[in-house]
Formats: sequence, C-alpha cells, structure tokens
Amino acid sequence: MSDTLTLPMQVQRRPSEPDQRRRTGPCTMVILGASGDLTRRKLIPALLHLLADGLLPEDFVVLGVGRKALDDEAFRAEQRAASQADAGLWRRFAPRLFYLTLDLDQPGSYAEIAARLDLLEAERSAERGRLFYLALPPSVYAETIEGLSRTGAMPLRESSDPRWVRVIIEKPFGTSLATAQALNRVIRAAVAEHQVYRIDHYLGKETVQNLLVFRFANSIFEPVWNRYHIHHVQITAAESIGVEHRARYYEEAGVVRDMFQNHLLSLLSLTAMEAPTTFRSESVRDEKNQVLNAVRADGAVRGQYGPGLIDGEPVPGYRDEEDVADASVTPSYAAIRFLIDNWRWKGVPFFLRSGKRLAGRSTEIAVQFHTPPHIIFPLAPGERIAPNVLVFRMQPDEGLSLSFELKLPGAGVRICSARMDFAYQEAFGPVEHEAYETLLLDCMAGDSMLFLRSDATEAAWRVVDPVIAEWDANPPGDFPNYAAGSWGPAAADQLIAQAGAAWRNQAG
Repeated sequence: MSDTLTLPMQVQRRPSEPDQRRRTGPCTMVILGASGDLTRRKLIPALLHLLADGLLPEDFVVLGVGRKALDDEAFRAEQRAASQADAGLWRRFAPRLFYLTLDLDQPGSYAEIAARLDLLEAERSAERGRLFYLALPPSVYAETIEGLSRTGAMPLRESSDPRWVRVIIEKPFGTSLATAQALNRVIRAAVAEHQVYRIDHYLGKETVQNLLVFRFANSIFEPVWNRYHIHHVQITAAESIGVEHRARYYEEAGVVRDMFQNHLLSLLSLTAMEAPTTFRSESVRDEKNQVLNAVRADGAVRGQYGPGLIDGEPVPGYRDEEDVADASVTPSYAAIRFLIDNWRWKGVPFFLRSGKRLAGRSTEIAVQFHTPPHIIFPLAPGERIAPNVLVFRMQPDEGLSLSFELKLPGAGVRICSARMDFAYQEAFGPVEHEAYETLLLDCMAGDSMLFLRSDATEAAWRVVDPVIAEWDANPPGDFPNYAAGSWGPAAADQLIAQAGAAWRNQAG
C-alpha cells in the first residue's frame, strides 16, 4: 500500500451566523488566590478577550484577593504587564479591577471580603451576581467555602435569583473518593449544587464541545456508534514536557489523579454517552454520569521517565527533577484499559493513556472501527486492509479526520488509505477564544453543561481508586522504565496488543 492520501474538506457556512454566545447581567467576580499564576496566565486574559468581544456586562468588576501586599493600582500594573493588552482595551478594563491583601488563614479575613464586596457593590446595580473563583490549593477549598458562607459573602441562592451566587472550583476535586465525598458534604452544607461549578478546562475546547454536535447532529454515525461496528477507542493526552514547576504537587498526585480522574474520563463519557433527551445541562450531565457509573478498569500499566532526548536535546529523568525524591515511585505515565458494562459498549475496550516526557504532544480521541469481516480483494503477501479510524484532535491542532480505503487509479485493483482532514484554524481562522473564556462565560450565564456535578466526580473516583490502591500496595521495582522522548513503557504496547491493536503514535 502507498502512503496515506490526505483529501481536502470544504466547510459550508450558513448564510446568517449570529453570535450564539450569551451576554450576562451585572456581576462581581472574586478571585481568591489572585496573585498566583493562574490569574495572570488564564483568568485576566480571558476576561479581557470577553470584554473585547462585547460579552462582559458594563457593570462588571473583579475583586482579587491574595497574600501579596498590593493595592489596586499595583495589582492593575501587574496584570497589565502580564496580559500585554493594548492601551485602549486596558483603559476600559482597569477601572473594573480591585485588590484586597489578605491571608485567609487569619481570623476575620472572610468578614473583610464580605465588607469590601459590600463597598464595591454599593455604587452599582443592586441585582447583580457574585462569582467566586477558587484559584487556591485544593487543601483549603473546604475552609474557604465555609468561611465565605459563614460571613454571608457567599449566601445560598435560588437558581432563578438575579442576585445569583456561584463558585468555581479547580481540579483536583479531592484526592480519592473519600476526600471528594467529604468536600462535597462541606459544599452542600454551604451552598446548593446548582451554585457549584467544578471546572475542567479540557471541556471548554472547541473539539471537545464538537463531539456532541458531531455525534448527535449527523445521522450517519449513530447507527455505527456501538459494539457491532467499533473495535476499540483510544484516548491520549501526551506531553513532551516534564513536571517542571509542578513537581511538589505531582509527587503527591501522580498521573492518574492528575489526568485520568478528571480530563480523560470526561472525554470518555462524552464519547460513550447516550443521546440526551434535550440539549440542556442536566440532561447532558445525566447521560455522562450514566457512562461513568458503568465504567471499570480492566488492566493498567504505569511508568516513570528516565533520562533521554527531546528534540535532540538531553533532558533529566523524573527522579532527577527538582523537588522529586531520589527514589520516587510516582508514575509519570499510565495506560489503562477500561470496559463499559452497558448494552452499547459491552466488550469494547477504551484505552486511555497519558504521560510526561513522551515523544510528542498530542491530545486526541481515536475511534477505530472493525475491519471488514471478509476481504474480497487480492492483497500482496503481508498486506492488510487498514481499519477506518475517526479522530478528534484537541491539540496541538484542533480538528478531526476520517480514514478510509480507496482504489488507486490504473489497471488491476490496488488499495490505498485516504484521510479526510478538517482543521479548525484552516476552516475558520485562528481560534477566537480559549477554553477559559467559554467556561467563565457559561458560569456567568448559569449554564453548567461543561462543568462537573458532584455525583460525576465521585463516580470518576470510584473508577480510578482501585487502580491507585493496587499500585500503592505494590510499589514498582523497575522505575524508571521508559526513556524521555519515547512513547512510554513496552508494557503499554503489550496491553493494547492484547486487543489486536496498536497505539497511534504518529499524528494523523
């Protein structure tokens, strides 16, 4: 067979394409941990882009809360330098930005937040929402929510109240099922479930959101989206970077807590869910949770990278990274085979993998279909018909592709593989907004579809807890077991080979 041919795809736009993104009412956003990296790199830039697009209300303000000693002007200067916003946009945004120097461990700190909010909001619309963003270490989530609730800064509100109150919680949401349940009990004692938005930035990516549209707006795929036609599914989140400045966190978490419990199982649930009755938040989230409640691990491989080469440059092994223990057994790679015990997916393996210091950076979902049951065409010795594969790419270039077999022109029957490829940037130009912009806007609009519900987080922990417990009880004796710059340990290849398949280690 010849190399795969890539065929162009055309995008036909509708004559009128109004902006469907919602505009929200008056709102005060409180960022707890505002002097940290997340605020500079993601949150403030996201708000600036929303303002530039006309999607923030005029009566919108931000109160940053952090330990660093800053006043309003110093905080604005820091954020301006980090965001590199143009002068005109920054002049519109800066007057909305305020700061409160505060140590949340000190008595009375939450009362100070409540008092500052009352001052800021006294001159503004009385019917306004409050959005609290916990850009804080997970270990202080519970006491922060308790403190905000106790002082009245974050009161219980009905979902229809124009003075809505919502809180965004970053991952990880707990470190096990028991800790997630404990945190959920604290939250439920303070606020209602509809006020809680557990954020997973993967779910804000265009290709992830397109999964639902692709599956349920195209009737040709639903009849083959089941065990009769799909051989297996691969979900990969590969990184070429190491742990970098996250080593202390990573030493405690490891790859399963960091990537599988949230990101990868969320992608699995979107891929495998049944059609919701309506395109409403609770209907979609119900179907995702049904999948998680049917998932179980059925084989797992762990790995840790040693020294190697990335782009021709030598890089250290995991144990040589700063803040990593000399004899650390923390896995930086995992490949897990999951099965879904329901009618649609019985017997179809879902192979999920993620790792640091791999040969390339790639996040994708690959759905591989069965090969034809009987090949009628003459093939050369050793030649095989390639299976059809549908790929959703999240990074580095968002898009999707579908591979299939064709006859080469000429006498006789010679078969080659072809691929139709769709890339968002080629079709629509550069992405206008990033995941955090979508998710912040959805939260302000009260749309929780792309956020995790408490039962979903607990269901995901039930899936991965047995894997973590098994590994904790049986420390590895062969770490490091893959070189930086490779695609992971050999045992991972053996895991997927048991299903008569191989990892997709090349882009395409």
